[in-house]
Amino acid sequence: MNKTFYDHGIDTKGKISGQVKIPCPKCSHTRKKKYDPCLSVNIDDEVWNCWHCEWSGGLKNGNVHNGNGYKPRQVNKPQYSTESGLSAKVRAYFNGRGITDKVLDRNKITDGPEWMPQTQKEVNAIRFPYFKDGEVINVKYRDGEKNFKMVKDAERTLYGFDYIEGDTLIWCEGEIDKLSCEVAGFPNSVSVPNGASDKLDFLGRCEKKLEAVSQHILALDNDAPGKKLEAELIRRLGPEKCKVGEWPINSKDANDVLVKYGSEKLKACIESARPCPISGLYEVRDIIEDVLGLYDNGAQGGAKVGWLNLERLYSVRSGEWTLITGIPSHGKSEVLDAMLIDLAESEGWSFGICSPENQPLQRHAAKLLEKYLGKPFRSGPSERIQKNELMPGLGWLDKHFSFILPDENDLTVDGVLKLARALVFRKGIRGLVVDPWNELDHSRPSNLSETEYISQALTKIRRFARTYDVHVWLVAHPTKLPKQTDGKYPVPTPYDVSGSAHWRNKADNCLAVWRDLSEPHSREVQVHVQKIRFKEVGQIGMAKLNYDILTGRYRDAS
Repeated sequence: MNKTFYDHGIDTKGKISGQVKIPCPKCSHTRKKKYDPCLSVNIDDEVWNCWHCEWSGGLKNGNVHNGNGYKPRQVNKPQYSTESGLSAKVRAYFNGRGITDKVLDRNKITDGPEWMPQTQKEVNAIRFPYFKDGEVINVKYRDGEKNFKMVKDAERTLYGFDYIEGDTLIWCEGEIDKLSCEVAGFPNSVSVPNGASDKLDFLGRCEKKLEAVSQHILALDNDAPGKKLEAELIRRLGPEKCKVGEWPINSKDANDVLVKYGSEKLKACIESARPCPISGLYEVRDIIEDVLGLYDNGAQGGAKVGWLNLERLYSVRSGEWTLITGIPSHGKSEVLDAMLIDLAESEGWSFGICSPENQPLQRHAAKLLEKYLGKPFRSGPSERIQKNELMPGLGWLDKHFSFILPDENDLTVDGVLKLARALVFRKGIRGLVVDPWNELDHSRPSNLSETEYISQALTKIRRFARTYDVHVWLVAHPTKLPKQTDGKYPVPTPYDVSGSAHWRNKADNCLAVWRDLSEPHSREVQVHVQKIRFKEVGQIGMAKLNYDILTGRYRDAS
């Protein structure tokens, strides 16, 4: 099987075609300019070359040249042997849970002594080897007290990766559940390595194989963590490709069904998995839990944005989109960046940012660092960010922020949403920023008026937000406004955004950022909430914030 770019440590930043320049994973970390994009990658031809260290290679022929002796970062690879086999005691344990010897031997499961950090002692542990292209790249160890561990610094992937084949794939939450599905006649089944954890960063390394799968059956645990994982996988894989298995009453997972009812019942449960609701078509049973939750808890608001003055007016709910407008230099982007930092810290959200005006990328990253660390990036009258704070800060940014910067030919609504879809799958982003709308290429067919084009484009934005449960912020400049009699510019409204009244009609929420530029020393910023579609999210009003010019942070104004 051909390797992917990810196997060579090359992150194509969400692009699936064309060319991209990125830092070299072999030499950039040794250089003074660590973030200099010295590696040129041709995605279509599947080749790359670094002009600095001369590292080059290709996916099709497997040839890799390490150039000037730079060695790739080493991933820990476990030493795994099947010679110890599986003891009679452990084999009997599996047999008691319905797992046959044939399945155990096929997956090369063994047992032996292993130190477990949870108990701080060496015990006889079951060893589940994780294969990728026939090679063991990780091992999960499990003791008799259900404690687990995996090999430190080893690559993580799906358990059963090498068995991904055909049009249909069954997803489980644990290795024993995956083995149970095999017993029921589904060798094309996998398990996530971390149980119901939301750590799904390994999916990017499985992307090429998963692309060939047209139907995913989610056979996960019937509990709250399992339902959370189910929702996240549906969001990333796409609801149109997913079916959901249902277990009998009082059955928790696939192995529980196998033990209680046998392999035929487990097979029937998987084969009768129901499709995810199709957009525009709903049965009452699809929304029963939602109706009960609405009755018990009322409508749920959105995530808090970090400032009390604004929180009473506006919160952020996934699946919606917000228009932000404001006169140039009034601070639209600054307020939005600060809001994202707060959401990343408080909610753990990650974001994709398409901001053509905020270039180069390293400068935008520096601004985000200021807001996160609360110190200026550059030297000045106040203490700047220290060097020992840079790498932890950048590591945090890498976890929560990705930048979308297509080639000029792809800087369109469709092009941005295509890359954002890739970020949903790879990093599970919860927010998407397009800042500003005006910088996108809005070439339209001759048979469409500007109003018709904007209507269709905003419908695509709204559909993306709803489908992938992502909140989208669109920053759009207003048309040139005349000054008022007092010499000040008025607060712009969605109707002032060029092109169409659809800006207000289609948006879920509308904000305007405004400053009194006649007061040059004033740091007060007004955020005008001009539309809220759903009252549980907020209300119309105005919030005052004070801007810290050194750090880019905001605080409530009195």
